Amino acid sequence: MPNSRKVALAGTERVPLHGARVIGPTDPHQLMEVSVVLKHRQPLPPAQQQARHLSHDEFASTYGAQPEDINRIRQFAAEYNLQVLERGDEALRRTVTLAGTAANMEKAFGIELNEYEHPEGTYRGRVGAIQMPEEYAPLVSGVFGLDDRPVAHPHFRYHAPKGAFGSRAASLSFDPNQVAGFYGFPTGVDVSGQTIALIELGGGYRPADVKNYFQKLGIAAPHVKAVLVDHAHNRPTSPNSADGEVMLDIDVAGGVAPGVGIAVYFAPNTTRGFQDALSTAIHDQLNKPSVVSISWGGPESTWTPQSMQNFDQVAQEAALLGITITVASGDNGSSDGINDGQNHVDFPASSPHVLATGGTRVTAADGVINQETVWNDGGQGGSTGGGYSMVFARPSYQSGAVTGTLRGVPDVAGDADPETGYNILVDGHSIVVGGTSAVAPLWAGLVVLVNQKLGRRLGFINPLLYPINPPDGLRDITQGNNGAYSAGPGWDATTGKGTPMAMQLISALAAALPPVAAATTTPQATPQKAATGD
Repeated sequence: MPNSRKVALAGTERVPLHGARVIGPTDPHQLMEVSVVLKHRQPLPPAQQQARHLSHDEFASTYGAQPEDINRIRQFAAEYNLQVLERGDEALRRTVTLAGTAANMEKAFGIELNEYEHPEGTYRGRVGAIQMPEEYAPLVSGVFGLDDRPVAHPHFRYHAPKGAFGSRAASLSFDPNQVAGFYGFPTGVDVSGQTIALIELGGGYRPADVKNYFQKLGIAAPHVKAVLVDHAHNRPTSPNSADGEVMLDIDVAGGVAPGVGIAVYFAPNTTRGFQDALSTAIHDQLNKPSVVSISWGGPESTWTPQSMQNFDQVAQEAALLGITITVASGDNGSSDGINDGQNHVDFPASSPHVLATGGTRVTAADGVINQETVWNDGGQGGSTGGGYSMVFARPSYQSGAVTGTLRGVPDVAGDADPETGYNILVDGHSIVVGGTSAVAPLWAGLVVLVNQKLGRRLGFINPLLYPINPPDGLRDITQGNNGAYSAGPGWDATTGKGTPMAMQLISALAAALPPVAAATTTPQATPQKAATGD
C-alpha cells in the first residue's frame, strides 16, 4: 500500500444531515462506485452568447481531460486496489469511474464511512474532507459517490392535499398548451428534430400515460426515451411519489412544444447522480439535446462548495456547446425551507450559467391573461423561490439589473401556483400540479420553439434576455412577494425579468443574436427515438 502523504481537497468538508444519527460503520466489503472528475485542460472562457458553438470533438480537444491525467488516475486506482470502469467518454466528460470495496475507498480517499439513520431514510456518509495523495490531488476537480445522502427535492406541488387525486377547480387549472397560448408561444412549429433533456432523480413514467395524455389533448405526443445513469431506473410507482415530477416535466415540455423529442435522464438522488446526469446529458451525442430542464434542487447551504463549483462548470460547458439549461428556483419562498430566520436560494438555480425560473399565479379568460402576480400561497401552499446566492458572484449579464455583488435568482418566471396549475396524468390519475418545476420545462419548450423558428440554437440565453425590457418580449410582474422579497418594476428576486411574451421575445432575440459564424451548431434535423465532493 502506498505511503504518500495525503492532502485535503478544498471545499469537500461534510457534516451529518441535521437529525441524522450514526447506526454503525459501513460494511468494509460493500461494493461502491465513485466518479473522479478531472480538471479542464485549460480554464473555460467566460460564458457569453456565442456566434459559434463548439462541437463535442472541439470541446474534448480544447477543454477535456488530458489523457495523461486519466492514466495517472488509473495508476492511483491500481495502487489502492480499485477498478477503473471504462466508459469511453472519460476525456469528454472529464470523469473516471472507480469501483471497489468501502474499505479500499476509505484508504484511497482518507475518509471514514458510516451508515446514518435520518427521517428521510438511511444513507452512507462521511464527515470532514476528502483526501488524496499529494501527487494526484492537483489533477482532480471533484470526487463524487463516497457519500450517498439525498441532495435534492423535486419542486412540484399538488393542487389538492396529498392523496386527494382528481380534485380540481376546473376554472383555475389549465392544460400546458393553454398556458403556452397565454404566453403567445408559436404554434405549428415542427420541433421533432430537437430534444429536451429532463434530469430526474427519482420516479418514473408509464408510456401508456404519455400516449393517453396527448391523445386527450389532441396534439402530437413527444418521442420519449429513458437514459439510465449510475444504475438508476425508470421506475414508476404511484402518484404520491416523484412520478408526479417526472410526468409534470414530460407533459409540460411536450404540451408546449408538440412532437419534440424528450430524453429522460434518470439518476440516483446523490451529488454523484446529479453531476453525472447533467454531464451525461450535455455530452450525449446520440440524443443531442439542445435544452436541459431541471426541476430538482436544494438550498445552497446543503451542498459542499466543490460540488456546486463542479456542477456549475458542467453548466458552463453546456454554454460552450450551445445547450440551454433551465432550472426551477424552488417552492419554499425566500427561506428555501431552511428555518434559521435567514434567506436562502436553491441550487442549481443559483448557478450563473443556468436560466433560473420563478413562479407566478395566473388568472385568464378567453385565452388571455387578465392578472399575473407572484406565486405565494403562504403556509403549506408554497411560494416561489428567489433571493441572492451566498456562493456565486453577480454575473456580468446582471449588471445594471441586480443590485449588490451576488447572483440574483430567478432570471424569469411563469405560471407555477397549484391553484392555477397544470392538468397532468400521473400513473393513470388526472391531477392538477404546480410549482416552479413546471416553469423549467415551460421555458425549455419555448427555447426549442425559438431554436426552430430562428434556425439556430440559442445556447446560453441569459446575456440575451437581460437587455430586453417590457413590452419587448417580457411581461414585468410587479405585485406580490415570496416572503422577504417583493415584486417591483424591473428585475426582482421573485419573478426575475418577468414572464414571456413569446412572439415579441422571438423578434427581440433575433435582433440581438450575433451573426452566425462558420460551423455554428444548429438544431438536429432527425428526431432520436427509441469544485468536488459529495
